[in-house]
Amino acid sequence: QVLVVENGGDVVQAGGSLRLSCTISGLKFDDYSVGWFRQVPGKEREGVGCVSRNAAITDYADYAKGRFTISRDNNKATSYLQMNFLHSGDTAMYYCAAASASILLAKRCVTEAEYTYWGRGTQVTVSS
Repeated sequence: QVLVVENGGDVVQAGGSLRLSCTISGLKFDDYSVGWFRQVPGKEREGVGCVSRNAAITDYADYAKGRFTISRDNNKATSYLQMNFLHSGDTAMYYCAAASASILLAKRCVTEAEYTYWGRGTQVTVSS
């Protein structure tokens, strides 16, 4: 059974930083690329970015470039989302997901539909 667990969500002041983690068990972690997503109630889920199987490639949504960093530690079967300079617009439930499709050739995230395993999310609230 595959288990995806996000942690690290919290209430943080605008301008602050937060690091989320995503630990995945039940599969061979380094065979999967990892994507991060977020969703606000009443809105569609949107991609934050992704990291390739070997951590060599990352790709980000425009709003995340320069502020967010995605990484992974295959020895710990864990991916991280470092978020800096947070503002109220970053308030959302954050999810991670695993996809068997590789991003090494295209050097960009696969579509949301290609992610097979999803976590239940962790809430990030940015207070102004």
